[in-house]
Amino acid sequence: MVEIIREKIVTPDAWVGPDIQDDGRWLYHLTQDDVTELDAALQTVKSAGYSIPFSSNDFPLPTFKARLDELMDRVSNGLGVILIRGIPRDRYTDEECGLIYWGISAHIGSPVSQNGRGHLLGHVTDEGKTLADPNARGYQTKNRLDFHSDQLPVDVLGLFCMRKSKSGGASFLVSVNAVYNVLLAERPDLVDVYYQPFHVDWRGDHPDGEQPWYDIPMLSARDGKLASRVTNRSFMESVTRYNDELALTDVQKEALDVFQEISNREELRLQMHFQPGDMQFINNHTILHAREAYEDYDDPALKRHLLRVWVGLPEGKRRPLSPVLDERYSLVANGGIPKQAAAA
Repeated sequence: MVEIIREKIVTPDAWVGPDIQDDGRWLYHLTQDDVTELDAALQTVKSAGYSIPFSSNDFPLPTFKARLDELMDRVSNGLGVILIRGIPRDRYTDEECGLIYWGISAHIGSPVSQNGRGHLLGHVTDEGKTLADPNARGYQTKNRLDFHSDQLPVDVLGLFCMRKSKSGGASFLVSVNAVYNVLLAERPDLVDVYYQPFHVDWRGDHPDGEQPWYDIPMLSARDGKLASRVTNRSFMESVTRYNDELALTDVQKEALDVFQEISNREELRLQMHFQPGDMQFINNHTILHAREAYEDYDDPALKRHLLRVWVGLPEGKRRPLSPVLDERYSLVANGGIPKQAAAA
């Protein structure tokens, strides 16, 4: 029997944006000692000649690790988001930033593959694609991205700002629990719809031998805890290229429209403007993220560029997931989206 939450959710991550926009609980400024320790770990990796992937043992953080654990506890059990600021971006090359970010991520958990090409460290930058392309992913475009969870039910989604755009591109976050509370109050007639399967296009990243789409509910619950799989709507529209019967129903369309309308309310969402060197980590089960469209520079060396990680947490730190999400989590436990033979 499907577990459905019928009562208002009261948890630390059921925040509304204006209440936390300026209170600093989601922001951590690196100290000089933190930066010194991260720099020493980088030099250790470089001296050993390591490249990504390397383990947390290869990137020693004897003091900062305890601070990082505390910050990640805020992601798992607190607000669900943390922005770490203070990496001196101008001091490091792009490659060195990648090594630092990977090293930090390896201390959080197990970073996994994000696409059929086996990329462990993703690059969020405009590749001239649009969401109208059925084989494009949002991170390859400069389009506006609606509120969503990332494709696999990874525990933590991380972004590192290498370079910001010429204009636009602000990051927006919203609490799934806060949106759900509004749904319970305003549209209880739609609640059950989100717990039913939606057909989602893999957009070319499906594992070899599997069908190019999958079925997943947008919301599910276990032991009274809600988890989101809210996906970019374009992924649920392009799936009809395989079979017209996979099209969204009228009530599913309404449910998705209502969810986005609520999520975009200024009284719910939190806005962030990335600075070069910023690291954002969010709980991919409880916090939805969105991005406004942006204008980029013509010079490729100046273009907006974020690094992305998908991280699976150790067993004892994982959120309990519904059976259908647990089944899909097996992909995370086995290293993420499998590398396709054509990409080998």
